Amino acid sequence: MAGPSFRFTHYDLKQQRAGTTIEVTMSAVNNVRLMNATAWQRFNERLDFKYIGGVAKKSPIRLVVPEDGTWHLIVDAEGHHGLADSSVKMVAPPANSIPAPKQSRG
Repeated sequence: MAGPSFRFTHYDLKQQRAGTTIEVTMSAVNNVRLMNATAWQRFNERLDFKYIGGVAKKSPIRLVVPEDGTWHLIVDAEGHHGLADSSVKMVAPPANSIPAPKQSRG
C-alpha cells in the first residue's frame, strides 16, 4: 500500500465501545480524523473515506466513538505547515447504571 502523500500519525485505538471519548492533544493546528477499520483501509488505499473530526484549531479536541468496533485515529498535516506532536487519551463511557434488584422480605 502506498498510503497518503502527506505526513500523519496513526493511532490504532483497537476495540472501543460506543460513547468512549477520544481526547487528542496537539502542538499545532492539524486535521484529526476518527475512523472505523473500513475507512482506515480506504484511507491507506487513497480512496474516499468517512471520518469524524476535521481541522482541529484548539487543543485538546474531544471526539466520541459512535458505535462499538475497531477504531483508528489519524492526526495529519494535509493543508497545514507541518505535522503536530500529538498524544491520545481514551475516556471510557460511564457504565450503564442498572438498579440493584429489590430484596423482598416475607
